[in-house]
Amino acid sequence: MPIPAAEVVAASERIRGLVRRTPVVPVDVCGLRLYLKCENLQDGGSFKLRGATNVIRTLSPEALGRGVMAYSSGNHAAGVALAAQRAGAKARVVMPHDAPKVKVDNTASFGAEIVSYNRFTEDREAICQALAAETGAAIVPPFDHPMTIAGQGTAAMELLEEAPELDALIAPLGGGGLMAGTCLIARHMRPSLRLFGGEPALGNDTYLSIQAGERVEIAPPDTIADGLRSFAPGKLTFPVMKENLEAVVLVTEDEIRAAVRWLATKAHLVVEPSGAVPVAAILHGKLPREVRNIGVIVSGGNIEPSQLAEILA
Repeated sequence: MPIPAAEVVAASERIRGLVRRTPVVPVDVCGLRLYLKCENLQDGGSFKLRGATNVIRTLSPEALGRGVMAYSSGNHAAGVALAAQRAGAKARVVMPHDAPKVKVDNTASFGAEIVSYNRFTEDREAICQALAAETGAAIVPPFDHPMTIAGQGTAAMELLEEAPELDALIAPLGGGGLMAGTCLIARHMRPSLRLFGGEPALGNDTYLSIQAGERVEIAPPDTIADGLRSFAPGKLTFPVMKENLEAVVLVTEDEIRAAVRWLATKAHLVVEPSGAVPVAAILHGKLPREVRNIGVIVSGGNIEPSQLAEILA
């Protein structure tokens, strides 16, 4: 384990009052009871505020004075921008030129400067590191950092505190920060809990990596789940997921759309495609039949209005 579960507990204290304790909504479907951890209702619209806040609140006043930087497809950018604003620090974020407008606008609304790049031809980490070197800004990694992982794990910690009857827990898989944090705290609080990751079939880097037993890199994935377009799981997150996940389940683009529609019309929740991936896995029978009480981390709700309208139609 890259970090002890105690760091997740410490993170929950560090970010208390700075992030929202989101509701857990029980929903019954097909004989199953789902406990939806609604991070789509988090400030900034996603769980990313947790990890960003935890990292930024560990920085010294001198470091904060030099500002912070991040690279992100959208939700981490907004989380860093909001966490920095609340800490009185300047934020600069590197975002792909085709990031959803709702996520770009969300990030800008928190006062961050946005630097665009082409995700098919340019290296976002290299751009971020070069810009940070110019100013001395601290980089807030989206997933592969101990304090990011610990912060993201607080969502699962709250879920486990409120739903002790769970048989299993599933979260979406991008770079793995949320899932790794979930694994760490779940093994600490509920060692026998069955853990699953949900991933788009078009962005199956973690699935392939676990099958291979080592990190596998894929081409830039073209999935509707824009928050899960990672090329490979993280160096820190992958060993944790490999050791603790029972399975990574894959869902199609149509299954993701159906889950967004179901969440909107049946659970009355606006959820972005990335956040709907675990629900898609459940609705389409991807988990073992004997699993009946399932915790689901609904990771975000930042969806383009036009995209939501198209899916609902």
